[in-house]
Amino acid sequence: MEELLKKTDDPICRMATINAVLHHKMDNFFWTGFYLLKDGELRVGPYQGPVACQILESNKGVCWAAINAGKSIVVPDVEKFPGHIACDSRSKSEIAIPLKKTDGSIAGVLDIDSKEFSAFDEEDAEQLEKIVSFIYTTKG
Repeated sequence: MEELLKKTDDPICRMATINAVLHHKMDNFFWTGFYLLKDGELRVGPYQGPVACQILESNKGVCWAAINAGKSIVVPDVEKFPGHIACDSRSKSEIAIPLKKTDGSIAGVLDIDSKEFSAFDEEDAEQLEKIVSFIYTTKG
């Protein structure tokens, strides 16, 4: 993945490429995309899958939980997650990975949903964290 991302240093292009690769290579990824922080809001960025929520309610849901905690969040059953935001009722499990810039600030989150319960684990979180780290650190 890192080699593929060296074609440009534009973070949005890199996010779009990551989404396309993950979404089409991982059978259980139902929705794959980024939500980006702008003016205190989490706004939808590049994604693959069904239509998404354009803006996520502040400090609610899995994506905000990952940003507020500054770490990845794995949710085996979204219905059991307090404050879950249901952009699509077919989503059963979710993982959210904070998108960190080189200075450590959080720019947004990679959010992935699955139609299957317990589709993600800590190993997925570790691998996705590595992939997401390429957005701002890989040299173009």
